[in-house]
Amino acid sequence: MPAKLLVTLGIVFYAVVVPVFEINASHVFNPQWAPHARLHEVWQLATNCAIGAFSLWLVWFRNEIRLSSLLTLFVTGGFLLAYGLRHSYGGSMVLSDGSEKLIFGINLGLFAYSLAIALAAVAVGLTGRSKARPQAH
Repeated sequence: MPAKLLVTLGIVFYAVVVPVFEINASHVFNPQWAPHARLHEVWQLATNCAIGAFSLWLVWFRNEIRLSSLLTLFVTGGFLLAYGLRHSYGGSMVLSDGSEKLIFGINLGLFAYSLAIALAAVAVGLTGRSKARPQAH
């Protein structure tokens, strides 16, 4: 059960929290964004929500912690890659109003998605240990 809860928390970051933060005037309805960029934003949010729903099904109905964790790595790792490369393509986590969401002085997305990957890794580790133990009869 702890592994399921850990990986679920990571899924909630990308499939629930991010859409809550981005379906507003700073992102999806931002008049300063090109319509094409807003379309890509909605596409990304819809895709991540669908992957998140599938991942939750994998965790809670199929007990597939490893596959769900891999999907979490793909979604959150994609963000971390984009964040790491942001200077090469003119990207930024600074919002149109000049603010940046920080937690403990770290960009919120960087913090949450790094945490999601760490939680998924711990969940996989817990799953691996429980499978390695002989079952009591």
